[in-house]
Amino acid sequence: MDLITLIAVLLLVMFAILAGGMWIALSLAVVGFVAMTLQVSAPAGSVLAISAWQSATSWDLTALPMFIWMGEILYRTRLSEDLFRGLAPWLGRFPGRLLHVNVAACTVFAAVSGSSAATCATIGRISLPELARRGYDQRISIGSLAGAGTLGLLIPPSIILIVYAAATEQSIIQLFLAGVMPGLLIAALFMSFIAVWALFNRHRMPPAEPVTTFVERLSESRRLIPVILIIVFTIGSIYAGIASATEAAVVGVLLSLGLSWWVGSLDRESFSTALMRATMTSCMIAFILSGAAFLTVAMGYTGIPRALAGLIAEHDLARWQLLVALTVLYVVLGCFLDGISIVVLTTSVIIPMVDSAGINLIWFGIFLVLVVEMAQITPPVGFNLFVLQGLTGLNIFSIALYTFPFFVLLAVTAVLLATFPEIALWLPSRMMSSP
Repeated sequence: MDLITLIAVLLLVMFAILAGGMWIALSLAVVGFVAMTLQVSAPAGSVLAISAWQSATSWDLTALPMFIWMGEILYRTRLSEDLFRGLAPWLGRFPGRLLHVNVAACTVFAAVSGSSAATCATIGRISLPELARRGYDQRISIGSLAGAGTLGLLIPPSIILIVYAAATEQSIIQLFLAGVMPGLLIAALFMSFIAVWALFNRHRMPPAEPVTTFVERLSESRRLIPVILIIVFTIGSIYAGIASATEAAVVGVLLSLGLSWWVGSLDRESFSTALMRATMTSCMIAFILSGAAFLTVAMGYTGIPRALAGLIAEHDLARWQLLVALTVLYVVLGCFLDGISIVVLTTSVIIPMVDSAGINLIWFGIFLVLVVEMAQITPPVGFNLFVLQGLTGLNIFSIALYTFPFFVLLAVTAVLLATFPEIALWLPSRMMSSP
């Protein structure tokens, strides 16, 4: 079977099984099995077993369950609610008022969660009912939350950056540092858009909140202290070189447990629920990684990646043309796969090509995650859209429409990052070179 026909068959199989509601991990494995059965004589079962085992034994991935558990602890206890209440008084006087809390809270929570879906779900459960109760427009409330929730992928400790580091053998610490400035840039763009939207849509805004004094705002800000402590000790220990990513994740879990107990929101039920949910999420990611690893190996057997890379090489694309082609590829893949699967599935094919083009792999990791962020809010398999569908009960395509302006802002950030690479590279070069 020629490669064009094989690609068409595999895409058809992928569409069919995803439309049937099969789990992502199984879908990847089935496509890999079909590819090997049609094209090569190697035993698919043995390849599946070996690739799944190898994907599950990477030491760099040991930080994942800890960071996921830390996010679940904060989600299950009062600390996440305190985060919203601590930020709201300071943002109520800006154009857009409490809509900014979505962005600010997601930015802060992303620094202790590492997960886009966890960030979106945690802040959404708190902010959406509160914003609706106060009369804020549903469309901008949902759109800003979906967009800001993607910051969980970029702002450290990002789970997907850990996966990228493991797949490409890059420094987790340098990737974490590189993600800070782009993450803050995205948050600034989102808040600027909300302010402009509010100025041009005053009729959709509720009446202004009662004026609070500076002392009252300071009093509410005390609720932010536990989350700030977790950020400082967890991320700060990595940046200071005191702890590895895995050790810092353990510190974050211990701090989350201790502070949740101290504020009186940790009990046996919340502890066990957070632990079980973290276990389930970690297993889900491991399952996806196994399926993606098998599909990656299967694609290598079929020769499809080499053919695609050769096709791009034949056209002798310039750096910007290569980045545009990869952006389109990842956004299209994001319509059908989750971010972790995309990274694991494509890095073995894309990274050699990117490296040969002279592109810094730390920078490309941030660019890749930024593009995957865009994929998180593209239907029909954008994870953030699924999260918000579960929270609101709305049609997923309606949610995608509300989110479209923030998708455009992410695309603008990708252009800025490609034009000015120092946005990502300045902080790692500064921190890693300092004594």
